Amino acid sequence: MHRVILALLLLLFSAGARAQDAHDPDRLYADREKLSSAIEAASIWEARLARNSRDFESAWKLAKACYWLGGHVAENDRRQQFERGMDAAMKAIDLQPNRPEGHFWLAADMGAMAEGFGLRAGIKYRAPIRKELETVLMIDAGFQQGSADRALGRWYLRVPRLFGGSKDKSVEYLKKSLSYAPESSATHFFLAETYLEMDKRDDARRELQAVLAAPLHPEWTPEDKEFKDKAAALLKKL
Repeated sequence: MHRVILALLLLLFSAGARAQDAHDPDRLYADREKLSSAIEAASIWEARLARNSRDFESAWKLAKACYWLGGHVAENDRRQQFERGMDAAMKAIDLQPNRPEGHFWLAADMGAMAEGFGLRAGIKYRAPIRKELETVLMIDAGFQQGSADRALGRWYLRVPRLFGGSKDKSVEYLKKSLSYAPESSATHFFLAETYLEMDKRDDARRELQAVLAAPLHPEWTPEDKEFKDKAAALLKKL
C-alpha cells in the first residue's frame, strides 16, 4: 500500500514538474530550435513585463528572444519581431542603464534591422549600433564571452569605409573577441567572412574549419549548429 502511495506521489510530482517546465521561459527558450517554444518564451516574458514594468530580466530576455525570432519567423513578420525586441531592450536600458544586457540586445536587434531592411535602415541604425556596443565594452568588456567585440567586428565589415567601416578593424575586434571565447563558432565564421572580403582565402578557409571543429556551446547550441551549416556550405565554394 505504501509503495502504491509513493508511486502516486512521484507521478504527481513528475507531472507537476513537467507542467512547471512548460511555463518556464528559460527552459522554453533553450528549446528555441522548435520555433513554437521560442514564441511561447517571448510571450511569457512580454506578459511578465506588462504586469511589472520594472522587470529588467524579462525586458532584456524578451529583446534576446525577439532577435532569434526575427531570424526564424516568416519573412513578413521579421521586422515586427526586431522592433518588438528594440522596444524591450530600451525598457531594459531605462531600468538598468549600467547593465550590459539591454545595450547589447538593442544593438543586436538594430543590427538585424540594418542588415535586413535596406539602405535606409542601415543609415538609421549605423551609429546607434556602434554606440550601444561601445557602451557594453565600457560596462563589461567580457560580457557574454566577448560578444560586443564580435558584433563590432561585424559592424566594421558591414559598414562602408566612407562611414567608418574598416576590414582591418573588423579583424582586430574579432580577434579580441576570440581572446574571451577561442572556440566561438560565430566569431570564427565572421572572421572568415572578413578574410574573404580581404581576398585572404587561405585564412578564411582556416577560420571556417575552426567553425566545424568547435564544440557546441551548451547555451548557444542552436546558433552553433547554424554557423556550422553555413561554414560547411561556404567551404564547398572555396
